[in-house]
Amino acid sequence: MAAPKKKVAYLFGAGATHAELFDLEPNIAAKRQGLLIGNVSSRVIEKARTDPDYLLGLELVSATSGSLNIELLISLIEDSKIHGWARKTQLLKQLVENDIKAILTSSRTNKFYLHKALFELHGLKVVSRSEDLIGLISLNYDGVLDQAYSHYHGEPNYCFSLKEESKSLPLLKLHGSFTWSDKKPKGLRRSVDIIPLGSNKTYLHVPYGAIWNKALQILIECDTLRVIGCSLSPNDTHLIDLLFKAHLERDVAFEIEIIATDSTGEKIQTQYGFFPKIRTLVQIEGLLVPEKEPDNAYKTWLKYKSLKMLGPTKIRKSTVHLKKVIS
Repeated sequence: MAAPKKKVAYLFGAGATHAELFDLEPNIAAKRQGLLIGNVSSRVIEKARTDPDYLLGLELVSATSGSLNIELLISLIEDSKIHGWARKTQLLKQLVENDIKAILTSSRTNKFYLHKALFELHGLKVVSRSEDLIGLISLNYDGVLDQAYSHYHGEPNYCFSLKEESKSLPLLKLHGSFTWSDKKPKGLRRSVDIIPLGSNKTYLHVPYGAIWNKALQILIECDTLRVIGCSLSPNDTHLIDLLFKAHLERDVAFEIEIIATDSTGEKIQTQYGFFPKIRTLVQIEGLLVPEKEPDNAYKTWLKYKSLKMLGPTKIRKSTVHLKKVIS
């Protein structure tokens, strides 16, 4: 008797997009163009410091050294209610958007292939016989995942309404997308603003209620959640709450595979020990990945996963994007 299919979902953070950049340009951090939270934070705070109105009242708490977190800074300024706090935080939020868009030029994103390789992997019959991809959840504002989705599945199914009954793969952008403000998404009467960085997040307005409800449904159904490039930051308490609620609705816990360096996985394991099935990189599928601290964990996991499912000969002869992963 064949084993039942494993229902798989993915959660993407900024590190997933950064992995695409890093693969093209390994010196991206040295060029000060990385997309990890510390990379974006240092550039944005440095830029904000050139604005006298922003700096007024924040002179003693606007240093640019150490491990910076722009979302935490925005939250602290919002909570402080100092004079001009709303304008200061709005400036930071706009600078974050400008910064990310400036890094993700079309000349770069057109060369990205890791996300496409992931879709290609799940589109192969040998993989679909053992794994059923049921949903994609993203914390990112950029359109990198959307672009790869469109390449294999056409127009993304963003699940903007609870009334929609599309059978296509859900792509759930929990905080929205920069691209949604540029055009009116299908199924909605107006453009959609992102849920900006900071503590004052609300998910109750259209279409976010439907998106978050669908994300909860997918998490309840999945057997394995693969977390790519996301540190499960305590800043995003709503996400941790979503994972917690999904566990409460199940008979058994789902696996949470942390596709990041093993040290990152161990920190997440320690911080969220109440989730019993968190797996670090070397704990995934019985040592699927033998490397504990790879430079590009996303690419490394894709390499070993595809080799296990397909073998090198089939990858080289029958795939377009996966063969780049193992080259």
